[in-house]
Amino acid sequence: MTATIALVDDDQNILVSLSAALVDEGYKVDTYGDGAEALEGLVRKRVDLAILDIKMPRMDGLELLTELRHKDKLPVIFLTSKDDEVDEIMGLRLGADDYIKKPFSQRLLLERIRAVLRRHEAKSDDENGDSIMRRGDLVLDPARHLCSWKGDEINLTVTEFLIVEALARRPGHVKNRDQLIDAAYGEHIYVDDRTIDSHIKRLRRKFKAVDDEFAGIDTLYGVGYRYTVV
Repeated sequence: MTATIALVDDDQNILVSLSAALVDEGYKVDTYGDGAEALEGLVRKRVDLAILDIKMPRMDGLELLTELRHKDKLPVIFLTSKDDEVDEIMGLRLGADDYIKKPFSQRLLLERIRAVLRRHEAKSDDENGDSIMRRGDLVLDPARHLCSWKGDEINLTVTEFLIVEALARRPGHVKNRDQLIDAAYGEHIYVDDRTIDSHIKRLRRKFKAVDDEFAGIDTLYGVGYRYTVV
């Protein structure tokens, strides 16, 4: 089926050029000029992925993502206009699956879109996926994209789920950042390894929101991360 992408940006040139490129690639595209307009539209329509600019009038991309996260697990890619890590980190903390800096290569963005959609489809549509994984208090159901800790559901993005799954598959074994990038983003996709650090911080916060004593993800400084069954 043809994927539908919501493109949200207050720059009309980007809306026109990028939507044309996406249509050429076979995607359906819904365009919105700001976050408030997009939120109203996305409540009524189903899309498969959203591309959000951060700096927009009325409602910025960070506010919009916060509202969308109450709605569903819609995959999100952020467009960041500043050469500043703050926007990127905030976006990842709120649950964005990826980000790309302006000015950007349309070819690179298209590759990122394909990668995020592949990950999402693999977790959402594969009825014959892996069996339920139980690791101590952690339960992962890859076929349904469900994660729970001590019986409480943890709402994870596709990227976060794949990182947890990679760590939990072999408890006690260390995964370096490159291995986690491959697991979460796929091969041949460049992602700064600091992105993994941001995802891990957000994962810890999500688990600690239901269990103050959560300590299942260990950091081995200079090496990587591991999941520990207590």
